[in-house]
Amino acid sequence: MTTLASGTDTLTRDALTVLQPGFPGTTAPDWLLRRLGEGLASVGLFGRNIASPEQLSSLTAQLRSERDDVLVAIDEEGGDVTRLEARTGSSFPGNHALGAVDDVELTRAVAHELGRRLAACGVNLNWAPSADVNSNPSNPVIGVRSFGADPELVARHTAAYVTGLQSAGVAACTKHFPGHGDTAVDSHHALPRIDAGSTVLEQRELLPFRAAIAAGSRAVMSAHILVPTLDPDRPATLSLRILTDLLRGQLAYDGLIVTDGMEMQAIAATYGIERGSVLAIAAGADAICVGGGLADDETVRRLRDALVGAVRSGELPEERLAEAAERVRGLAQWTASAAASESAPDERTGSASAGSVTRVDIGLVAARRALTVTGAEDFTPLTEPPYVALLTPVANIAVGDETPWGVAAELARLLPGTETAGFAGEDAGGVILKAAGTRRIVAVVRDEHRHPWMAAALDTLLAARPDTVVVEMGVPQAPSRGALHIATHGAARVCGHAAAEVIAGA
Repeated sequence: MTTLASGTDTLTRDALTVLQPGFPGTTAPDWLLRRLGEGLASVGLFGRNIASPEQLSSLTAQLRSERDDVLVAIDEEGGDVTRLEARTGSSFPGNHALGAVDDVELTRAVAHELGRRLAACGVNLNWAPSADVNSNPSNPVIGVRSFGADPELVARHTAAYVTGLQSAGVAACTKHFPGHGDTAVDSHHALPRIDAGSTVLEQRELLPFRAAIAAGSRAVMSAHILVPTLDPDRPATLSLRILTDLLRGQLAYDGLIVTDGMEMQAIAATYGIERGSVLAIAAGADAICVGGGLADDETVRRLRDALVGAVRSGELPEERLAEAAERVRGLAQWTASAAASESAPDERTGSASAGSVTRVDIGLVAARRALTVTGAEDFTPLTEPPYVALLTPVANIAVGDETPWGVAAELARLLPGTETAGFAGEDAGGVILKAAGTRRIVAVVRDEHRHPWMAAALDTLLAARPDTVVVEMGVPQAPSRGALHIATHGAARVCGHAAAEVIAGA
């Protein structure tokens, strides 16, 4: 078992235990290893920490050499949000694609395989799945991260995902409670607000979380959103009414409550991360996620001292902090026992509905099944390399701008000589026409319905070149158009692969 550094008192240890910080680099810095010896029990990994599965395995082994029961968390949703494959794009389609297929056994199989790969690298807590119902088409941060706009569909796939992931020995962290789907503001930038009544919230936002809890989700992540019907004064992450009265009380949830990143502007710009962290623990949160942008020892020290100071001043009850720390340790114990009991790998998914496919194929199988193709009956597959125009919106912070997306790389394997370029702005259509010349155009868009400039570019392209192929890799809300229209329901690498096969007739 882990031995704490001498001189670490219980209060300080508990304050460190509830923190989930990130760090820079692909090896653990000395300060992080020292904090693990003092009581830190969790770390968060991001794309910056991962170069390869082998390197990740070495990193998690390094962490466990200092503390054998450490929780190693990651934001690996699959689909658009990937950290394991941030440099190449995910081998798994995301939630929206799985929701489009609507086969819960397939969702369970995909989540299990994703969890198996995480566990093999030493990761035991995944900040996924997103249980948000994407009821607002203008939502800038959820979109294809949601299984869909139907609460019952989202609920059954959330439960299937939780079951599949945890069957691989990796704890699920269902997010973003009480639901981030009906927002038009990204909480990375500001504080979103949901003005829905209690009946709507119960029947829409809360339904998937009830399903996740029934499925045994080991963790739930709070949202930095204001829901006046539930609490007119404080966002969910800092709300006793939402975290304790609703989640713990009405929904009878007794697992770990994790905050979304405290450095996000919805909290940091209004309360500050130190004050916000104290309020979050007091409200009922058990773990403070920080490190997406703040990843150093100074941040850990400041948060530790803020929690210790709040207990000593009487603002934060010591028993509340102790309870939070104990839940973190309890989850660590569960992951250790789950890893020990996980059966030897099978070469099949074990899902009849998913089909008898090998584990390495399950992501591509799911991506192929998720495609919605319009115009295929009159379309002749391309035999010459096309010009791929990537109509690129501003990157969603949760997704990041380092992960490649589109169909060009996959088309180039099937049609060598395929060229691609990115475009944005009102004049994109005309620029693309000049750049493409006589080559067939494949226009790749992402949430056309949210970007008027993107729709205008397609108008220009299709007026001049009606044989243009259109690939929508976001939420397919706009009407289908083009000689061939393919909705992939996500921008993962396998989604691009599946679309390229249709375009080239592979």
